[in-house]
This record gives sequence, C-alpha cells and structure tokens, in this order.
Amino acid sequence: MPAKLTKAVIPAAGLGTRFLPATKAMPKEMLPVVDKPAIQYVVEEAVAAGLTDILMITGRNKAALENHFDRVGELEATLLKKGDVARLRKVNYATDLADVHYVRQGDPKGLGHAVLRAKMHVGNEPFAVLLGDDIIDERDVLLSRMIEVQAERDCTVIALLEVDPSQTEMYGIATVEATDEADVVQITGLVEKPTAGTAPSNLAIIGRYVLRPEIFDILEVTEPGKGGEIQLTDALQVLAANPGIAGGVYGVVFRGRRYDTGDRLDYIKAIIQLAVDRDDLGEALRPWLRDFVSKME
Repeated sequence: MPAKLTKAVIPAAGLGTRFLPATKAMPKEMLPVVDKPAIQYVVEEAVAAGLTDILMITGRNKAALENHFDRVGELEATLLKKGDVARLRKVNYATDLADVHYVRQGDPKGLGHAVLRAKMHVGNEPFAVLLGDDIIDERDVLLSRMIEVQAERDCTVIALLEVDPSQTEMYGIATVEATDEADVVQITGLVEKPTAGTAPSNLAIIGRYVLRPEIFDILEVTEPGKGGEIQLTDALQVLAANPGIAGGVYGVVFRGRRYDTGDRLDYIKAIIQLAVDRDDLGEALRPWLRDFVSKME
C-alpha cells in the first residue's frame, strides 16, 4: 500500500517584487486577504486535507512567517486582560494549526530547487506541495481529491485548471489523455509557459502537487531551464515521459473557485470575492458594491 501522506511543503522564498513597495519589508505571503495573511489560507487547506506536518521553504527577511505561527505572549496577555476572547481565539488558532518547520532556500534557483530543499525533511514518502499564490476556496475539494488519486494510482498528481488559450503562456501546460474518471487525466507531456499559439492544450498547472519522493533524484540532475532556474515542470516532464519510474503523472482537473494572489489585480479581486461571501461582511459589502458599480457606469 502507498504510504499515507502526512507532510506538506510550502515554498515561500520569493521576493514579491510585483507588490513593491509593500513587500520591501514584509513577506508577500503575509499580505492580508481580508483579515488573514495569504499563507494562513494555504496552511489551513493542508490541515483540512490531513497534512499537519508543514515545511516552509523560506529566504531572507521572512521572519514574519515564523512569528505568525508562533506564540505572541504579550499580545495574548493583553487580549486576555481585555476579555477579548474572540480575537484571542483567532490568534491562538493560527499558532495551533499545525507543526510548522522552516528551512531556507539559500540561492533563489527556482521552484524545483525550493522543492529539493525539502528532501531531508520529507524522506522517502509522498508529500504535497502548495504554492502560496494560489488560494483554493475551502468550500471546494481539490487537495484531498489529489491525495485520494495518488493513493489509488501510486503516482504523482498535479492540479490542472482550464484557462483561456490566450493565457497559456503564463502557465505550465499539460498534454493529456483521458482516464476512466471524469476529473482525472493522464499527463504525457508538460511545457513551461509556451509561447502563444504553441500550447498543446488549455489545461494549466496550478499551485498544487502531490509528489512521490523520486522527484528529488530527478531534481538533483535537472539543469536550469526557463529564466535560468531549476523548473519543477522539467522534472515532472521526466516522470510523465517515463511512467515506469514512479507510476507516471496524473492530473486532477479542478473546476472550483481559485484565487490568484500573485498578481496585483487578481489579489484585489480575491479580497472582494472572499469578503462578499463572508457572513460577517457580505451583507454590508454587497449593496455597497452594487451602488459603487452603478455610479461608475
């Protein structure tokens, strides 16, 4: 039987240059999405799927990540003294979410290199990788479904999303074959950010992976690709082209709600979309939005 997944890896070493100057002194993963930092949504998703051993791959100036998931005695004491139980509960919730570990990436050599830095922690067992730029709505199932497919097929699984053909050059794109499951495809090839008009499909890789440990051996010999970085997509292409190595690569086609916080415009959209559906904010926000839009028109 395939080993049960217990570990998740969250690469968080990026500089967040698209959000400067906000990210000059604050990690981009700590930018708030409504009232929680983006990274907390990702950790909550991993925990909801049963993964409570979390390894974050960090870099310089990322101490705020560690602080967020650690105890803050002075703040807790102040809230307790004020009798502010609701906010104290929120603070403690983040602290107690998971068993979080940290390792630095060192040189910024790409996503593949960041994943490789997890080798010592992960060991010889399958694990999940969650990118912090993608927030998956908690009401929609993705990661737990990917873990299920990985256990059934003992393979590598990546999340796919149908995108407009004009956007394919922004993503890694998969060549696929159908399987006996409507939401699962077998991946026969991958290409990183193909130029417009050359993409083999409109199925884009989004930031969720469930990987077998063989990926580490491949990453260790993967040469830098696009942008001079070690691309995880290039290593996955090796597995896709050689299914006998580790059971091949399959994709779960996601049709739920995904929020991209890695782009400024999409970040703003994500905040609005999530806030509109909140019980504590939506009732007041929806009529204000309608009024605001009507005045624009």
